[in-house]
Amino acid sequence: MSSKKLVSGLIYLLVIPLVCFGGIMFFRERFYSFVTAALAILTVAGYFLHFEKKHSDSTQLVIIAVMTALSVFGRIVFSFLPGFKPCTAIVIITALYMGRESGFMTGAMTALISNFYFGQGAWTPFQMLVWGLTGYFAGMLADKLIKSKPLLVTFGIISGMAFSLIMDLWSCLWADNAFILSRYLALVGSSAFFTLIYAVSNVFFLLVLSKPFGRIFKRLDKKYGIKN
Repeated sequence: MSSKKLVSGLIYLLVIPLVCFGGIMFFRERFYSFVTAALAILTVAGYFLHFEKKHSDSTQLVIIAVMTALSVFGRIVFSFLPGFKPCTAIVIITALYMGRESGFMTGAMTALISNFYFGQGAWTPFQMLVWGLTGYFAGMLADKLIKSKPLLVTFGIISGMAFSLIMDLWSCLWADNAFILSRYLALVGSSAFFTLIYAVSNVFFLLVLSKPFGRIFKRLDKKYGIKN
């Protein structure tokens, strides 16, 4: 692993989660604005470690912007169906064909930008974190997920469960400023139906979108070399 990938990995897997969880524990009233800004800066910094001012780099930025816009648009269009959104599937597909850093950036920016429509709040950093990590891990497992439809479906299910579980963790920490197991289990139980919807929607949109988007990304990669 190159030194740049190692540093970006530490940013995404260690620094950003620490900022996210540390912010809610120590900043409270200032949590939302401070942590959201910090996560946005760190997300971009982790990505730009790979930016070398090549033509393919600018092409990657354009594609990431397009995929983020599609993800945001999909979240808005399906807002009448709670939990049933194409966002996670689009983030995963982006990561599969453009790499883990691009996946994290697409996921984190999806949460940040779409919440200008749905409403910014203390939940935004945790949504940025979970969607970002979904993209990052999808990029890490890209070769296996592209080759195996059952593995891709399984990853979609796990991603849906992870989103719900992490957001329940945010709710627990925000309510008590501490982790209380009984409250967390109650939150998990009360959100079980929505967790199921998250998982089902991920599987549905992955099955519908992975093939057509895969063809597009393969052509783009052949022409521009877009994968990190």
